[in-house]
Amino acid sequence: MLKRVFMAPDPGRTRLRFAARAVLGIALAVALCGLAGHSLAGAVTGGLAALLALFTVTDATVRGQAVTTALLPAVGLPVLTAAAELHDHPVARDLTFLAVVGAGVYARRWGPRGHSLGVFAFMTFFVAQFLHATTDQLPQLYVAVLLSVLAAAAVRFGLWCYERRLPPPAVPAPPGGSGLARVTTRQAIQATAGAGFALVVGQLVSGQRWYWAVGATWWIFVNTTSRGETLVRGFRRLLGTVIGIAIGLLVAVPVHGDPAVTAALAAVCVFGIFYTAAVSYTWMMLWVTLLAGLLYGLLGVLGPGLLALRLAETGVGALGAALAVILVLPVTTHSVTDAWIRRALGCVHACAVETAQRLAGAVDADPAPRVAELEQLLARVRLSVAPLVHPLNPMLGRKRRARHVLALLDDCAREVRGLVAVAADPEASHDARLAVACGRVEAAVEALTEGRDIAVHADGPPHGEPAALVHLHGLERALSELARPLRAPSGSPLVGA
Repeated sequence: MLKRVFMAPDPGRTRLRFAARAVLGIALAVALCGLAGHSLAGAVTGGLAALLALFTVTDATVRGQAVTTALLPAVGLPVLTAAAELHDHPVARDLTFLAVVGAGVYARRWGPRGHSLGVFAFMTFFVAQFLHATTDQLPQLYVAVLLSVLAAAAVRFGLWCYERRLPPPAVPAPPGGSGLARVTTRQAIQATAGAGFALVVGQLVSGQRWYWAVGATWWIFVNTTSRGETLVRGFRRLLGTVIGIAIGLLVAVPVHGDPAVTAALAAVCVFGIFYTAAVSYTWMMLWVTLLAGLLYGLLGVLGPGLLALRLAETGVGALGAALAVILVLPVTTHSVTDAWIRRALGCVHACAVETAQRLAGAVDADPAPRVAELEQLLARVRLSVAPLVHPLNPMLGRKRRARHVLALLDDCAREVRGLVAVAADPEASHDARLAVACGRVEAAVEALTEGRDIAVHADGPPHGEPAALVHLHGLERALSELARPLRAPSGSPLVGA
């Protein structure tokens, strides 16, 4: 796990810049809240608002990111008002919290913007419970949120907007459907049910810190689609919390809320959250748990007992999420994986079509963008298959076959990259043999998705033939070998997981 975090590729040092910019933006937000004379509650609220503005806004373009960031207060401030107004009305407060959970998850159907606004709404209600916010604090909290979002935006879009120099990422839309067949609808119902369980049981565990259980359930559902993904994420959250609490006993408790030391350690935690989020949810949760401990130290309530309670509430939240995805409208790993694999194969097909057109002399045909799209789709396939290849998965046959599928898809991606690189060479154009081979790849993808047999030339390209033919034959081979695991009957590796 250590190697995965610190040795993971960071092309263009994107993760490093992402984390460093977050520390700068959040520090500026907290400093502005301090200059405005806000209390500790205002500074905490502002810091969280800046963190969310820098972490959760993931639109494909800088312009889209700016629009989403500007919309955050429009969603967060009404939720903050409701949470404060209902502070002394537990039943209404709890029902409203569950409504925010359901609406926040349902909003993911509108893509990254819906996801960002849903997270901001939920966390605004959450921080109101964390700080026990009341109506007399609202003016200060309003100003803190507005100042902090403005500070985060100034750093992200003005001082250090490295995204302007990067091509917009290809973000594949989630699997569609309608009604209860739509994943986001099912997840909204699951998250609400799981949060309801966490809320009730969490209050039995602690009448004051119950919201940690609801928060755990919420974040386990973030960036997951299937039952298997959610269960794995719940395990990783619990593991990260355990490690974070152990470190908190050694680091946060001895600090005793010292402002200077706490500020320095909090900056390290923020950097850790942003730097590790893309490669290890366990490590991200470690830093989140340590940061929460430091904040409780500032509030003067940190101790071993509180950290133990945090672990218990996290366990309740993880259990709520697990029960919800198992019992309430479950979305199987197989159904999600199958949808993403079909889209990846469709991308391979489109790439072959455009490559054939390019080789036939069509100057407007450009298969290169398909490569980036294929990489994004394969990343989603890896995420959906993660439960099957997890070290704790006892079903070794399923694990082996899932790894085989991933390896073959990686082979497809490698051959596609090589093919596109060759097609970009003007000297490779107008070769009739390449166009014919591209047609065979198109037919192979169609046969694979329709359940028909794939015919592959046994001898392969003769020695000394163009590199494009070698790539095309390798692509045919990989597609042919994919047929067996993808057509496996129910009960095999990609079914019912």
